[in-house]
Formats: sequence, structure tokens, C-alpha cells
Amino acid sequence: MKLGSTLKKIRKQQHLSQKEVSEGICAQSMLSAVENDQYVPNAALLIKLCKRLSISLDRFSLADNFDISSAAKFNQIVETLCNQHEYLKLKTFLLDPSTANQVETAAQTQAYYYYLGVAQFQADQNLDAAQANFRLSISSAEEKGRLSTLTRLGLISLAVIKAKYRQQVSTDKLVKQSLDGIKTATYEENLNILFYLSAFIAYEFQKNTLALSRVNQAIDFITQHNSHYMLANCYRLIAQIAADAGDRERQLEATQRQKFLTELFHEHVNNQF
Repeated sequence: MKLGSTLKKIRKQQHLSQKEVSEGICAQSMLSAVENDQYVPNAALLIKLCKRLSISLDRFSLADNFDISSAAKFNQIVETLCNQHEYLKLKTFLLDPSTANQVETAAQTQAYYYYLGVAQFQADQNLDAAQANFRLSISSAEEKGRLSTLTRLGLISLAVIKAKYRQQVSTDKLVKQSLDGIKTATYEENLNILFYLSAFIAYEFQKNTLALSRVNQAIDFITQHNSHYMLANCYRLIAQIAADAGDRERQLEATQRQKFLTELFHEHVNNQF
């Protein structure tokens, strides 16, 4: 569910009118535009609306997940385990035959193998198994022409594995494939991950100048789309690059921004580089 739709649902659950929620915060017409996903509120407005509705900002700190089944409860379990970063539990759940039996369509198959690859990589650093499942995810894609967001995520995830194997030629090719045509693609917040991971991959190869260029591209892309998802991680990476270069001033500045964004949006920040 999108941000505006979520706010609308919670407002109605509390039996509040748009006038009651917007009073003293913004025009009722603006709240209506937000609820209908016609306008993305800035951080200040979002905080005020969340406080008025007594809800936590972390409801909006993670991008959309993908369905692995037609059964809502299975998708909810995957979403919850991902959002809580319970990767070992996620792997166990996905490998359970009763879960696999719920996967029916090609799109669900693609999502299933993507999540399994992520779980295997994060839970036990099983690079071979993760690589195999990312390949299965990519090969399950049905789209013609433009790449879907999930296919792009599979490609960039596979690039991370190749970087771990120090296979630079394959890594560069996969990064290029994942970003191909992205500026004209329909925007989804999960696309922010691609830019961040492309920067992280450059950092893995100790190409800090390229990594810094890419992470700045990531910040530009994210902010141009009025998003905050992955911004805290971007500034965490900038701080790490600055620390490696001995640039104490830039490190402190980036760390302060990262902490501010983390506290504001409760985004999980990767500290294990």
C-alpha cells in the first residue's frame, strides 16, 4: 500500500474526517491529494500527520515488497521477516514445502527466488546458493522490453555476489544492465536500492572516487523523487569513504546526516561493509 493510501486507511480506522486531521497542519485539499497519492508530503508535513494519527514513521521507512503467493498471509510473513531483517527465519520459511507449494505464477516464482537469494546471502553468506537463486529469479521474468524493478534488483544483487568473488568484468556488466533505461522507468522506491548498491560495489573494489560519484547520483535520484528510502544508507557509505580517506570533516558531516535520517525515518543502516 502506498503512503497516501496508508494514511487514508488509518484515518478512517480512527473515524476521523479529513478536516479533523488536517486542521492546523495543512489545507484539507492538500491532505486529500496526499491520500490519493497525487502529492508526496515533505518530511515536516509527514511527521505532523503521523503525530496527529498517532502512528510511527517506521510504517513508511521500507519500500514495497513483492508477492510470492496469491495467499495474503504468506506475503505478509515475508514482508514482516524482511522488514525485521530476520533472514534466517525468512530462509527457513521459504524452504518449507508448504510455502513453496503456494508459489503459482511466474511473477511469484521470480519473487520467491529473489527473496531466497537474499535470505541465503544475509543469513549465512552462502554465495553459491544465493547466486543460483538470483539467476533463477532473473530467468523467471516474463517482461518483454523494459526491465521490471524486481528483475533489476535480481541483476544488481547478482552483481554484489560477483563483486564478492572479485569478478570485476561480470560485475560491471550486471551493474550496467540493472541501471539500463532506469531514468525513463516508472518510479518505484525499490529503484533507490540500485543506485546505492552500484556505489557499494565500487567501494568493494576500492574505487572510492567512483563510489562517491555513484552515491551522490543515488542521493540526487532519491531526492528528485521526493523519497527518503536508502538516504541514511547513502550517507553512511559517504562517511565510510571519508573515513578511509582520512577526511574527518566530511566523515562527521555525513555521519550527522545519517543519524538524523535514521532517527527520523527509522531506516535500517548497514554498518557491515
